[in-house]
Amino acid sequence: MAAPRGTRDTMARTDSTRQIQGIASTLAGAIAWGFSGTCVQYLFSSTALDPLLLTTFRQLGAGLVFLAALLAARRDTLAAMLSDRLTLIRLAIFGSCGLFLNSAVYATAISYTNAGTATVLQSLNIVFVLAIACLRERRAPRSLELTALACALATTFLIATHGDPTAIHMPVLGLFFGIATAAAATFYTMYPKPLFERWGSFAVTGVGMLVGGITGVVVCLANGTIPGGIPPLDATSLLVLAVAVLVGTFAAYGLYLHGISIVGPLWGNMLGAAEPVSATVITALWLGTSFSWADWAGLALMVATIMLVALQPTS
Repeated sequence: MAAPRGTRDTMARTDSTRQIQGIASTLAGAIAWGFSGTCVQYLFSSTALDPLLLTTFRQLGAGLVFLAALLAARRDTLAAMLSDRLTLIRLAIFGSCGLFLNSAVYATAISYTNAGTATVLQSLNIVFVLAIACLRERRAPRSLELTALACALATTFLIATHGDPTAIHMPVLGLFFGIATAAAATFYTMYPKPLFERWGSFAVTGVGMLVGGITGVVVCLANGTIPGGIPPLDATSLLVLAVAVLVGTFAAYGLYLHGISIVGPLWGNMLGAAEPVSATVITALWLGTSFSWADWAGLALMVATIMLVALQPTS
């Protein structure tokens, strides 16, 4: 028997409100990531921090903040998660093969190419997620999905290259690590869905981030980056690093993955195109870089992407 009309209307309004919350959370996380990119650019230009070491600092620091929050507010959930063997295995895979690996191969891709090229290659994760979704549901891509995909990819290309295709450098290793970045991003947004449904996105992201940070420490110790590779940092650099941890990692991942738990990996990854837009705008305001026609075009396409995601039917 169908639900009464009033009940259906209430459910529709609830779904619509939750959809808006998911979009807002995903965008806020992507914007925080963009802000983080500006912080990282500042640290690389003013210190001798190794990219792998910086990634480890960010993930371990954010993981400890998540842990403190979980101990304070969700101790029972944390205890239940850590007592479930299968959950622990999945969290270890999520943190090491998802969160940490994505950050590490992204930094490596930049070292072989440049930040713009690595960002464009990472955006291929949108294509991967759409392909996987279509294969799972045994269907062709919908016109709304393809339009949003085109807008999101065009946004990333314009912002990352300023509309100049010659800015994309593709050595073989750069291409390999760029595609690996996209694959890792696809993995860490799709893999934890069952964990999110059972434990909630905040707890899963927090423990996964801590695992990623510990993985980074192990890798840095193995290759000799710690302790010999930690350079001295002045007060300003320490402050920027702290902001990169709290805003660009803790808040960014927490908000972004919470949003994805609502809107889904496909639409969440499309909204992730807001990251390079945010980085460009913040860098222009903070570091005084120019804002070109391509940046304005990318911003307009990002708005179109947001509108298309908002138009998708709520599930």
